[in-house]
Parts: sequence; structure tokens; C-alpha cells
Amino acid sequence: MRVLGIDPGTLVTGFGIVDDMRGKLTSVDYGTIEGRRKDTFPDRLKIMFDGLSKAIEDYKPEHIALESAFYGKSVKAAIKIGEARGVAILCAAAAGIPLFEYAPTEVKRAVVGTGNAQKVQVGKMVKLLLSLTELPARYDATDALAIAICHCHRMKLPI
Repeated sequence: MRVLGIDPGTLVTGFGIVDDMRGKLTSVDYGTIEGRRKDTFPDRLKIMFDGLSKAIEDYKPEHIALESAFYGKSVKAAIKIGEARGVAILCAAAAGIPLFEYAPTEVKRAVVGTGNAQKVQVGKMVKLLLSLTELPARYDATDALAIAICHCHRMKLPI
């Protein structure tokens, strides 16, 4: 099974492609899709759409896993993240790929064992679980890989 994990952001969106071959997890690719601060918000969403569409076309994932919305201090920021999530959801729907959503605490619990894990702990476990030689340069990519790993683990659980 090939999974595209997405950590949506309004400026930087992380993506990670993970293969699960009979329980052996391997990283296929990961990275970030980045707009520039000077870009308009609609332009950043278009950059995100184009980048995710290309990843879907290039890697042909069977499932897409996305971090679900969370509530922060700023309503404005939450709305913007919701709009970025909408782009990721649209990409999955347009490609006809099943989409699965996971809360940040569920992702951390699946990868580290506790929902309160810090980004450094998540990164170290992602590196270990995927046998990476080094950590991704950005936490956005690490988080996307963690979301994909979470989905691989969840698909093994009985319904």
C-alpha cells in the first residue's frame, strides 16, 4: 500500500510518501511545497494544489492521509488552515483516492506512543521507523511522513 501523508499549511505544506509492504515501512519521497510570503493567499493555495497534484500523479498513492483540523488561539489562522486543508481534500477527490484524517494527537500516539510528543521526538521516531539516514530538513515533511505512518498502522487495526 502506498500512502501520501499531507501536513497542510498556508505557507509550507509537507508531504511524505510511504510504502507499507507487509508491515515493512519505507519512505519513497518527502518534502515541502512552499509559497512565498509575498504571494497572495490564492496564489499560495494554487502552488499547494499544483504541488500535491504533481505528487499524486508522480507517485500514484492508494490512500491519502491528512492531519485533521485543530483549534488554536487564532480564529483567523484556523480558517486559513481550513482553506489549505480544503485544497488537499480537493486533490484527493479529484484523483479519486480515498482520504483519511487523523488528529495531531492520534498521529503522535501512533508514531511515538504518546499524544503529547514534541516535534523532535516525532522526527526521531520517523527517522527510526523509516530507516532514514537523516531527518528531513523541515518539520512539515517529518509531520507528513508521521501522518502516513499513522495511517499505515491504523489500516492494520480491526474495524
